[in-house]
Amino acid sequence: MRLLLLASACLLGSSLVLGADRPVGRAFATRSPVLARHGMVAAAHPLAVQVGVDVLKQGGSAVDAAIAVNAALGLVEPVSCGVGGDLFAIVWDPGTGKLWGLNGSGRAPAALTIDAVTKEKDGTIPEHTPFAWTVPGCVDGWTELHARFGRLPLKTLLAPTIAYAREGVPVAQVIAASWARAVGRFGDKPGFAEVFMPGGRAPREGEPFSNPALAATLETVALGGRDGYYRGRVAEAIVAFSRRVGGFFTLDDLAAHRSEWVTPLSTTYRGHTVWELPPNGQGLAALEMLNMLEEYDLKGMGRDNPDFWHLLVEIKKLAYEDRARFYADPVFAAVPVAGLLDKGYARRQAARVDMRRAARRLEPSNPALRDGDTTFLVTADGRGQMVALIQSNYTGFGSGYVVPELGFGIHNRGALFALDPGHPNALAPGKRPFHTIIPAFVTRDGVPLMAFGVMGGDMQPQGHVQVLVNLLDFGMNLQEAGDAARFYHTGSSEPTGTMMEDGGVLHLESGVPFEIRQELLRRSHRLVEASGISFGGYQAIWRDPATGVYTGASESRKDGCAMGY
Repeated sequence: MRLLLLASACLLGSSLVLGADRPVGRAFATRSPVLARHGMVAAAHPLAVQVGVDVLKQGGSAVDAAIAVNAALGLVEPVSCGVGGDLFAIVWDPGTGKLWGLNGSGRAPAALTIDAVTKEKDGTIPEHTPFAWTVPGCVDGWTELHARFGRLPLKTLLAPTIAYAREGVPVAQVIAASWARAVGRFGDKPGFAEVFMPGGRAPREGEPFSNPALAATLETVALGGRDGYYRGRVAEAIVAFSRRVGGFFTLDDLAAHRSEWVTPLSTTYRGHTVWELPPNGQGLAALEMLNMLEEYDLKGMGRDNPDFWHLLVEIKKLAYEDRARFYADPVFAAVPVAGLLDKGYARRQAARVDMRRAARRLEPSNPALRDGDTTFLVTADGRGQMVALIQSNYTGFGSGYVVPELGFGIHNRGALFALDPGHPNALAPGKRPFHTIIPAFVTRDGVPLMAFGVMGGDMQPQGHVQVLVNLLDFGMNLQEAGDAARFYHTGSSEPTGTMMEDGGVLHLESGVPFEIRQELLRRSHRLVEASGISFGGYQAIWRDPATGVYTGASESRKDGCAMGY
């Protein structure tokens, strides 16, 4: 790994006036935020965004648009998502005046036990094998959301993707690059080349990709709803494929799967309330980080101060130790959510930060025990409904195992189980694994303000916190908050059972000044180079509570956009 001792790239934006109530400061933005009154969609591919806007124009709800966008992304961005993966969502419903959380993650097959797994050398589950399969929860998540909040028929929402899947869609630049890299990892997996390597290779940028098998699968779902996936032809094909390749799925596993409506967790930060979903996800880590950071004057510290970057990384390490120790399926483990969210606990944790030196190893603290590769999209409609939805295969194409007659691969979220029977996140039949994908929401005084997320594995809580700090501490606008240079720290202890022993690795984008890098090296951080995609993929919609006008922003490091009407 090469140390990052090169001078940082110049910021493209100079001093910008961000509004009468915001400070003048240096900011970087690739484009202006998008403004609209009647609806807004932001996602990682422009065609998927257009599909969502068209649904809104037909009178569909924000939930309808989210389902349609997600379906389209499964075709145009198969490197990240699809109907073989899981789903989580947060919905602001103006009718009830509250936030609704949906956990659409799947459970381990009934026949899969710890003893059945052939372990990796580090004691974890092999990522790209059937040992890592859990029941895909995406389609059940769609149908649960649609049953409660949908306005248009499911067949209307899936029709654009079905047509595109038959006709073919040109592959976008960032997606094409990820696809090409994935071939070396997945090219020899059962069914992969048949579906995702037309002509024996990954499609190149601009080449149309079609998937008629996926079109047929979506038609079955459009007609049969939930049972069109978890029973009948599709379920039978999944189970037959599983038997052929050494998997553990049965028809009973699929038929028994159900999503769960959950109550979002929250904390306050700088006068706002930030909402995340509870475990088995990792959104709690973002809330823990915010609680600790509220003990510091970040605005006074400034983004050009090495203390700022050092502090955020060290706070992340503390939160991730809790994440490794406690986060799990709450049906199977007592997760100390209240203790982890306690502001007094946050103060004690924040006091553990050594501002002079990076921590190499941390012991988890003890909160009070009381009776705890991806795509992200946001949508909003003219009635004020707002949706943050995240959906994933986990590692790119997931396990790499693809059911050819169905046109999609099976994800590998089960790789995030621990194999130590005493760990809260230990693999067990019917259990949901620790999950990385997390949607988020911000309110103020009970009024909805922002649906947002930052995709990308363990980058996600780090990304959520950095975006919120940019917005609420430094007064950036919605697009600037996502475009500003980020850090990404890896190597913390994990819920799979691995432990941080060497302080991990700190990745910095080129916008972080050279002088800051030098000082971080002096404080014993290990800096390495990383690509733009490693720093996540951000989408956000903000609603002005006075005018109802929506602002949309989209990740500059990806192919997508925000669009309203």
